[in-house]
Amino acid sequence: YGFINTCLKSLVIEKYGEETWEKLRLQAGVQDSFLTFEVYKDEITMQLVDRACKILGVPADTVLREFGEYFFEFCKRSGYDHMLRTLGGNLYEFIENLDALHSYLSLSYQAKKGTEVLFLFVFPQEMNAPSFRVEKNEDGSMHLHYYSDRRGLCHIVPGIIGAAALDFFNIEISMEIVDQTEEEEERTGKKEHIVFLVTQNPVFSYKERNAFSSSPQYLADSEKQIENQLNKEDLEKAKNTIRGRGSSVCPVKKSHWKTIRGIITLGKGKLLRGFDPVYPKSLWIDTKTFCNGLPFHMVFDKEVGQACVKQAGVSIQKIVPGLQTTGICLDHYFSIVHPEVPFTISSIQKFINSQFVFQTRREMMPESWKQRPMLELRGQMIWMESLQCMLYLCSPLLRTLHELEERQMHIADIAPHDVTRDLILLNQQRLAEMELSNQLERKKEELRVLSKHLEEEKKKTEALLYAMLPQHVANQLKEGKRVEAGEFKECTILFSDVVTFTNICAQCEPIQIVLMLNSMYLRFDRLTTVHDVYKVETIGDAYMVVGGVPVPVPTHAERVANFALGMIIAAKGVQNPVSGNPIQIRVGIHTGPVLAGVVGEKMPRYCLFGDTVNIASRMESHGVPSKIHLSSSAYQCLKYKNFEMTGRGEIEVKGKGKMHTYFLIRNKTATENEIMGRP
Repeated sequence: YGFINTCLKSLVIEKYGEETWEKLRLQAGVQDSFLTFEVYKDEITMQLVDRACKILGVPADTVLREFGEYFFEFCKRSGYDHMLRTLGGNLYEFIENLDALHSYLSLSYQAKKGTEVLFLFVFPQEMNAPSFRVEKNEDGSMHLHYYSDRRGLCHIVPGIIGAAALDFFNIEISMEIVDQTEEEEERTGKKEHIVFLVTQNPVFSYKERNAFSSSPQYLADSEKQIENQLNKEDLEKAKNTIRGRGSSVCPVKKSHWKTIRGIITLGKGKLLRGFDPVYPKSLWIDTKTFCNGLPFHMVFDKEVGQACVKQAGVSIQKIVPGLQTTGICLDHYFSIVHPEVPFTISSIQKFINSQFVFQTRREMMPESWKQRPMLELRGQMIWMESLQCMLYLCSPLLRTLHELEERQMHIADIAPHDVTRDLILLNQQRLAEMELSNQLERKKEELRVLSKHLEEEKKKTEALLYAMLPQHVANQLKEGKRVEAGEFKECTILFSDVVTFTNICAQCEPIQIVLMLNSMYLRFDRLTTVHDVYKVETIGDAYMVVGGVPVPVPTHAERVANFALGMIIAAKGVQNPVSGNPIQIRVGIHTGPVLAGVVGEKMPRYCLFGDTVNIASRMESHGVPSKIHLSSSAYQCLKYKNFEMTGRGEIEVKGKGKMHTYFLIRNKTATENEIMGRP
């Protein structure tokens, strides 16, 4: 189930971090999230465990034990603390009732065969859960028998049982494997049978204690002495109170039960320690009433395979007509589904504390009934030593009203005192709630995936938007705000164009021009990222960038100059489709003030305005092929910045008259690889 994989994911993230889980998940080739009630293949869990061992560098038994401890806490946090805590008053009773818990939980959750973890609340309908049998030893230790269909998972058991013992019973235990066999002798149907030796020691709150006082014998003797003392004190106190109250009246002889009732009442409701049941001399119930009052019960003698059924309840006779015939063999009509043991008294006695599930044999049913699903019975085995017979007190194992109808049974067939009636009705409602919960969980997962995809698409959209507009401008537009124009006192603007571009266009196909410009602009765009300059626009073969806008920086001239040097180098890698030679470009740079802002509502553009833009354009148009043409203001900004420049002299600039200009040759300190952003 997804619950198990989710628990394993939570363990890895909590103890080792998100990165470790992501690495483990990718190596195991599994998804990132799991639905709680969804059934997943066993291979997924095993792959996760295997990869966890390799990544963390720890053996499998350590990983499984740690998982067992964490799984116990995970179940508690998931709301099953109360259910687990009430299983038994001590560790022996707790383990003894695990199979009963598994059996109960199977009524509430229907699924495919194959779940494998202790007291997991999603066991399959076909009860493929592990099974347990516990034996007490004279020295206070226990032998825990663990039966499972899956080999290699036994090390989860010490982790879970150890955590439960410490949390529920305040005892520390140690568990070691003393026997590990294939299940041939008892033929339980499970593939693995592990025997653990469980030894336990109390955990006290104080640190120092006397070695003798902590011994089991001393504790047992002390408890017995205290109990006897309390019994005597309570009894004596009660008797004195009775004497004191009765001294003023004539003594009246009281019956035994009145005396006991008076002791309990005068002791303020405090019952005396110890209890000895009282049994009647004869059984005050007739056979007919017993068989009607317990409609689902059977009594069979010691050798089931050879002897007959002694008696059976009326409802079970109705469902299995063969039981009305005297002298029938029980194993002819029923098979044991759980625990999977042979149909012998000796085998049943080994699992006497387990809940037994019987299933009717199809071949022994009336012909008209053989199309119905076979009925299962679940109940308790009680060995009657004096009669040398086994009593099976059971109820029909039904989960829903649909199952009841399939077997053509009615609520009336179940005794009024049998809680199976309530379980069927409650479980019907629970299944509807579970289905709703599953649908909500699926929708939640779908929304999570959609949200993730939406976030990815949002990032793509934002990346596209930020490529067209400055980020702070784009954010303002997204928020519906009006973008105010900004004045920048000093920035550096660059223009470039392709030499003889008009002639190239006249002699080539349009697609060749598009491919040439795309190849060139891809190189230039990469350089804008390398040197952190802002690409304003491209018009035909003209390419415009600016440094110091929209974010003012003091190094705007150096950035644009290095970008221009990179453009000259990059252009050599673009082929002229007419001549086949590298293309040539002209570059012009000018430094000065500008006004920048967004114009238009449809396809808005971030534009620069001012005479600085015009002068930069003139520097490009009056430039020389494969040269970087600088205005005097740009030259002054680069003069002491480790750039090699040479004067061009005065030239006539259209609309500006005579201007003293310069050529940028190279960066004295940067290599070509650094200019191009290569490693």
